[in-house]
Amino acid sequence: MRVLRAGICNTDLELTGGYYPFTGVLGHEFVGVVEHGPHELLGERVVGEINAVCSQCTHCRHGRRTHCTNRTVLGIVQRDGAFAQYLTLPTENLHVVPAVLSTDAATFVEPLAAALQIQEQKPIGSGDRVLLVGAGKLGQLIAQTLVLTGCDLHVVDRNRAKLERLEQSGIATDAAADVPAGEFDIAVDCTGNADGFAIARAALRPRGTLVLKSTYAGQLNVDASALVVDEIILLGSRCGPFAPALRLLAEGRVQVEPLIHARYGLADGLAAFERAQQRGILKVLMTMESAGG
Repeated sequence: MRVLRAGICNTDLELTGGYYPFTGVLGHEFVGVVEHGPHELLGERVVGEINAVCSQCTHCRHGRRTHCTNRTVLGIVQRDGAFAQYLTLPTENLHVVPAVLSTDAATFVEPLAAALQIQEQKPIGSGDRVLLVGAGKLGQLIAQTLVLTGCDLHVVDRNRAKLERLEQSGIATDAAADVPAGEFDIAVDCTGNADGFAIARAALRPRGTLVLKSTYAGQLNVDASALVVDEIILLGSRCGPFAPALRLLAEGRVQVEPLIHARYGLADGLAAFERAQQRGILKVLMTMESAGG
C-alpha cells in the first residue's frame, strides 16, 4: 500500500519514550492505496487492522486473534508502520474505505475501532452510569461512541477546552473534584497516568467495572485488597472492530475531522511528533501524497 495519511497517537509518543522496546518505523493509524495485491483491491483506498496473525496458534484457533502468539503489530511489534511512503499488511487485514468518507476521516478508523471495543467487551445501555476519565485523542472518540448507547455519561479532564468540545455535542462534563465516589457502574480510564486511574477507581460502586483504555508508561500503585473487597471487575481493552467504525463514520454519527489540529508532511515527521506532544493538542496527521510523487 502507498500511504496517503497517518495519525499520531499516544502509543506512538510512548514508544519514543521507551514504553516498549520497538525498533523500526512507527505508525498504525493510516489510510493507503493498494498498489500491489489482489486484483479486486488494486487502486482501492483501504485501512488496515494492525495485528498480523498466524491463524495456527491456540489463540487464533479460539477466536483470540489479536492475542496471537506469533503476531506482528503494525508500527508496534516487529512490523514497520505507517510513517513511511509504503507499508504491507496481509490482505485479510484490509477494509475498503467507502467513497463517501474523506481520507482524513478514514484515518480515525483504527482508534475509533479501539473505542468501540469497550462495548464489545462490556455491554452498555441506558441504565448504566458511566464515567470517562480523559478527553484526549482517544477519549474524544470514546465519548462519542458511549453517548450513542443512551447511558448516563460524564467526562472529566484537566483540559477545559477538550471538555468544551464535548459539551458542544451535549455530553455532560465534570471537574475531577466533583466526581462522586462510589456511584458509577462503569469507569473508563484513558489517561495512562496514576491520577486518572485513581479518579476512575474511586468513582466505582461495588461490583463496578473499571476499563483500562490506555497503555501506562510507568508503574501503578494499586490497592488490590480494595479491589477484592468491592469485587471490582478490571477490564483491559485495546484493538477493536473496524467494520462498525467505518459504518459510524460513513453515516456521520461520529465527528472526527474537527479533532484534527495539524497536518505535516513526512519530511517534517519530527516536528509533527513535537506538536503532538504539546498540551491541548488532539490529532496530528502526517500526509504522504507529496512524498515521492
